[in-house]
Amino acid sequence: MSETIFGIHGAALELRSQRMGMITSNIANAATPGYKAKDIDFAAALDARLGGADADRAVGSATRFRVPVMPSLDGNTVELSTEQIAFAENSVAYSATLEFVRGRVSTMTRALKGE
Repeated sequence: MSETIFGIHGAALELRSQRMGMITSNIANAATPGYKAKDIDFAAALDARLGGADADRAVGSATRFRVPVMPSLDGNTVELSTEQIAFAENSVAYSATLEFVRGRVSTMTRALKGE
């Protein structure tokens, strides 16, 4: 039922949340030797999710390792500026999707109240 009410936004919100966790993990491991930064190809994950895959499988199939612009000597591929930009972009997209879902719920609540 949520897919008919919220469209792709429910799946998008779930995937954006998981991407946020992946980006924060990258930031937390910025000083860990040998750590490989990962990200989610959001379009591929959303396509997989809408195709019937559960969220974990969709994220797993769309996870990519980042290719650093300037590789570090210890093998760590986290670049804080890249991660901060990805975090900010994902936060804005998450907030926009959440506002859409809130608006839909608000509309349904008003309709149920007869307003």
